[in-house]
Amino acid sequence: MIPVRLGELESARLVHGDPELAITGLVADSRLAREGSLFVCLEGSRADGHDFVFDAAARGAVAVLCAPGRAPRWKSLAALESAEPLATLAEIGRLVRGRSSARVIGVAGSAGKTTLKDVLCALLAPHLPTVASRASFNNELGVPLTLAQLEPGTAACVCELGTGAPGELAGLCATAQPDVGVLTAIGPEHLQFFGDLEGVAAEEAALVVALPTGATVVLPYGEPLLEPYRRADLDEWRFGLDRRADVHPLAWRMRAGRTEVALAVRGRRVDFATNLRLPHHRLSLAAAAAVCAALGLPLDRIGDGAESVELSPSRGLDRRLARGGLLIDDAYNANPLSVRAALEALAARRNGGRAVAVLGPMDELGDESARWHALAGRQAAELGTDVVVGISPGARGYLDGATGRTACLWFPDLDAAVGPLRSLLRRDDVVLVKGSRTAGLERLADALTR
Repeated sequence: MIPVRLGELESARLVHGDPELAITGLVADSRLAREGSLFVCLEGSRADGHDFVFDAAARGAVAVLCAPGRAPRWKSLAALESAEPLATLAEIGRLVRGRSSARVIGVAGSAGKTTLKDVLCALLAPHLPTVASRASFNNELGVPLTLAQLEPGTAACVCELGTGAPGELAGLCATAQPDVGVLTAIGPEHLQFFGDLEGVAAEEAALVVALPTGATVVLPYGEPLLEPYRRADLDEWRFGLDRRADVHPLAWRMRAGRTEVALAVRGRRVDFATNLRLPHHRLSLAAAAAVCAALGLPLDRIGDGAESVELSPSRGLDRRLARGGLLIDDAYNANPLSVRAALEALAARRNGGRAVAVLGPMDELGDESARWHALAGRQAAELGTDVVVGISPGARGYLDGATGRTACLWFPDLDAAVGPLRSLLRRDDVVLVKGSRTAGLERLADALTR
């Protein structure tokens, strides 16, 4: 991390220690502390960071950020106190960002953010010293931790920017100060808080608003909800399946162990291979190619790194079922847009056996939740899914749309589902596992692959 002196922080009080002491790392998990780190003690529902100060210090932390009145009085450990630790984290992130010459690429949107972040990191890294958000570090905690990876020699930072309520994205943009903005898609997400799709678009468009004049913005082609937010003073690139998009796929051919891809990048054909397999990955690659081209990277080398994309856990990963067959582990999160894409991927991957969709609930869809779940169930049937499985009370709505169109099963919880699903699945089945974060379906994916 680019050094920050403790005495520079205005949102925290230095209880004891040298104000000239510079921190060179920022962690909220004591196990990740190293020499020079500031350990941030956050109080959570499962653990209290203050209980791990000794562990962080033993691993090399030189300072801690604590709640008021909770700072330890150790001579060897500087201590700060703040009533709003997330505000202090944001301040540190802004200070580091302001001292870096790296291009910060902000990635927002209703679906596909983490996958695009992973793809961008893979495509940029062969050309530029690159850092990126770990896993889904896309909130008030994750964005400062991402910026804390910036070193003096870093040239690119891929920063995932999430939101769950109006105004959150603008705040994260104020911290990250992106030079390049990418919006993956606009769709129904957190409708309990945004109200409708227009509300979603207004929130996600905060990234467009935050960009400085002349910056690059990459938008999904043909999205009418973004029309009010397009800016003539930005370098706009649009991606999509439509051939009128600046970047669009020309070919997608799956071969043993890899996929052969051809993209059109403002009229020029670019061919390369990738380890990505799912149809919606075409859009992630197209958006990433737009960023690479806008940054001036050679088009004939855009595919460098595309064969070694490391997807974050439970983001469309291929896993082998215990009895044979394929499990698509997309269990990390779900909304109507991402569920539709995952169901299309399931249909595309079947190879003679059955397509089985194991679905947990989609959270925070407000008053229209039942309708969205029924629609997804109907989409599953229309795409040829042989069995639709709902897990938990919130997932019953899928069956409302799928019943009478395809085989349906429902289980009240994960424990009730494991045994019957193990008996149901055949060696040539392709199984999709997907649900919102609260469903915890990654545990089911683990159980079915053991």
